[in-house]
Formats: sequence, structure tokens, C-alpha cells
Amino acid sequence: MKPGRNRLTKAITLLAVAVITLASPAVVEGSRLKDISSVEGVRSNQLIGYGLVVGLKNTGDKSYKSPFTIQTLLSMLERLGTTVDVRQLTDSRVGVSDVRMLRDVRVENVAAVMVTAELPPFSRQGSKIDVVVSSLGDARSLHGGTLLLTPLKAANGEVFAVAQGPISVGGYSERVRRVSETKNHPTVARIASGAVVEKEVEFEFSKLAKFTISLHNPDFTTTQRTTAAINAALGPDTAKALDSAAIEITIPADYADRKVDLLARIENIDVETDNQAKVVLDERTGTVIIGENVRISRVAISHGNLTIRVEDGAKTGGQMVSVPRTLLTVEELGGKSDRVAVMEPGVSIADIVKALNSLGVAPRDLVAIFQTLKVSGALKAELEII
Repeated sequence: MKPGRNRLTKAITLLAVAVITLASPAVVEGSRLKDISSVEGVRSNQLIGYGLVVGLKNTGDKSYKSPFTIQTLLSMLERLGTTVDVRQLTDSRVGVSDVRMLRDVRVENVAAVMVTAELPPFSRQGSKIDVVVSSLGDARSLHGGTLLLTPLKAANGEVFAVAQGPISVGGYSERVRRVSETKNHPTVARIASGAVVEKEVEFEFSKLAKFTISLHNPDFTTTQRTTAAINAALGPDTAKALDSAAIEITIPADYADRKVDLLARIENIDVETDNQAKVVLDERTGTVIIGENVRISRVAISHGNLTIRVEDGAKTGGQMVSVPRTLLTVEELGGKSDRVAVMEPGVSIADIVKALNSLGVAPRDLVAIFQTLKVSGALKAELEII
């Protein structure tokens, strides 16, 4: 291979290998506490409801495939004071089951839908939230439809919001005779500010004497640093670490009537986070994500057909033999190259990436290499395969 082409191949391989590296250990970067934690009890709540979308242009549910749509429509009309005799809408004779009669009704401008929403923390009565409308039956498109009044309930069955209004679909589905054309996903729609909050989630933050901060990524070192930073800013004994994720905050007397000011000050405190050394592998896509704290022992790696042999620390004669260092050899069989990358003990993430890319290692080969490094004991990090 020509030198220019070889360099180009290495450059392309470097771009293809999806390795995300964090900041260099020499650079200390703090994160705001609000970006790495949340206040216990201050969270959003999921809401769900079942309703009807009307006004469709013959793209709604077919009653013989989705009889529940007609049942819902008739029940709604009855609640509104309109009684419909199904027998007058069909040619069914006396004795035919109700289900059969419902299937004979033809109303294709209606679709049954599930409506979902997220109720943000501290939402007040009368405030509006977005909703997502998803087809439940066999409707081809919700384009041009209007969602009828739909109660949205929480997991406990209580109604917290009510949704209604014209929907917005980011696609379409058109059919002319036997020819059809569909763009994007026309059976899922969105209504911006389509639900009105009717009930508030009970959480009286102003009456709390203490509250708890929960880290998104539990870590004892980060918890200790966070506790120290809060106590340095607000006084000793303000923060107390409960475990690797929770920090209890005792509200100082100066902030007894200014809890919002207290929390605003706490969430803007910078904390130097610490993460566990971890390598994440996605075997389906060949993606490899390596944290900055990842280190490996002395190993030798060559790239080719990836025939990997662990020299030391293996079982011989039925007895485990321990050696002071781990040596991993990756042999290439049938290849044209005999290049070997030797990495000294304690090398950093930058060294790992540089060495592997110098061999032209493909993403899927990286997965096999890191798996073998972990088995050999040379990889000083947690290996997670997704």
C-alpha cells in the first residue's frame, strides 16, 4: 500500500471509530450542581388519557377492524344527550350481535387515540402543557383532525389535566385508487399547549425544614466533594452526605423564609465530579465510548484476524498461576502486516486511542479487543456491553 493511501486509510479509520473521550485529567472542570443533581420530590409526572380525533378525511379507523372506536363514539354521543340506534345505521337483522352491528357502522373520519403528556413540577392550575396524540386503531393519518375533550390521568387515577384542540402532524398519508404515498409518521401528532392543568401536585416546598439533593450519577467521591462545597459556601453542617447519591440539606436560619434563594445559590455551586472508569460497547453499531479514567496494564496488541492469546494469568495444568504483570498478545494470522502496538502500564485514554488507530482498528474490532482486555485483567475499568 502506498504511504499516502495508508495515511488516508488511517484518517478515515480514526473518523469511523466512534470513541468519545472526556477532558484531559490535567484540566479540572467543575459542573454546576443543578446540572448533575435534582431536588428530591421536585419532578415531573406522566399523564395519559384515551380520546377521539374527529374531522379526518376518510383516514380514520375502519369500524370492522377497530370496533372500540364506534363504541367510544356512541358512548360520547349518549353523554352529550344524543341517543343513536345502531340498527338504524346498519342492515343487520334482529338477533345479530351488538359487535356485528358495530362492525357494520361506517365512520371513517374518527380515530381512537391515546393522549400522553408530562406534567412539569410546580405546574399551577390554568397553566398549559403540550400533549402527544397517538393512533390506537388502524387509522392511516391524523392530519387535519381535532382532539375532543380528553381527561388526562396520573398513575393513581386522578385527573390532573384536560386536553382538546386541533392537532399538528409532521407528515401525511394520501391514497388514490391503489396508489398510496406516506411521509414521516402521520399517525402520531402533537398539540402545543393542548392541555390545561386542572389540579396541582401537592408539594409544599416553602414549609420544608430539610430537603434532599439526589445526584444523577451516584458516586461517593462526588458526594463528598459536593457536601464540602455546600458547607464551604453556606456554613458547616448545612449539608450531610447520606449515601453515594443523596445529600441532606438543613435550611440555615438566615434562609428560613428565603428557601428559593437558598436553592438558587446551591444549584449554582460548581463541583468537580468524579466518574468510575468505564468502557461502553455497542456490538450492533461498533460504537465504543471510553471514559477519561480508563487505564490498562502492559499489553501487546496487533491487528489482523484478531486471534487473541492471553500469555500470563491463564490456567495451566489445572492450576491458576499468578504473575506480577499481565501480558496480552493479539496475533494476526494470514495478514500482510505484523505491526504490534505495545502500551506501557498506566497509559491514558489518549494513548489507547492513538495506539489502536495507528493499527487501523475498525469499530467492531475494538469491541473484541476491549472484551479480551477485560477478560485478561489488563483493563482497569468496568466494561458495559449494550
